[in-house]
Amino acid sequence: MGLMRVLPFAKQLLHDHIEEGQVAIDMTAGNGHDTLFLANAVGETGHVYAFDIQSEAVAATKARVEESGVSNRVTVIHDSHDTVQAVVEKEARPITAAVFNLGYLPGSDKSITTHGNTTIAALSQLLDVMAVGGVIVIVIYHGHESGKVERDEVLHYVESLDQKQAGVLRYEFINQVNHPPFIVAIEKRA
Repeated sequence: MGLMRVLPFAKQLLHDHIEEGQVAIDMTAGNGHDTLFLANAVGETGHVYAFDIQSEAVAATKARVEESGVSNRVTVIHDSHDTVQAVVEKEARPITAAVFNLGYLPGSDKSITTHGNTTIAALSQLLDVMAVGGVIVIVIYHGHESGKVERDEVLHYVESLDQKQAGVLRYEFINQVNHPPFIVAIEKRA
């Protein structure tokens, strides 16, 4: 068996931290693939919140979960992921997993991207509300100019987290061309 590629590894990390009936968050809904993955992982009694600022991403995500018959366990929010705390504070169950895909919406306007300041604000809020043992998986796409800036800002932030409060992992292939994405995973410890 070879090394696990980045995206399957991201899903494995999420899967390992989610049980039936729990709550998960897709911080960048995009085309809804991760939202659907999370909705299946939390099962019929769990719930998923999915955030995106782009109308087309919100529509695509809603269509994907409706077609799959899981829309009753998904709330799609047309807003920035840095509003997450206000949304999940109303949720009685703890948050056990969250995922970010940083960059731009594939097949869309590449000038609309995630930004370090809102991503870091969202990460900080998540760490406040996440259950101990919960995981945040960040897939960092940095093959474009704003992606490089955001990558550096996010890495600076996660490297500064107290190791007693959170464990931080970086998973990447370092000998590939064209700036392949890599993962940063944060597991809340306290």
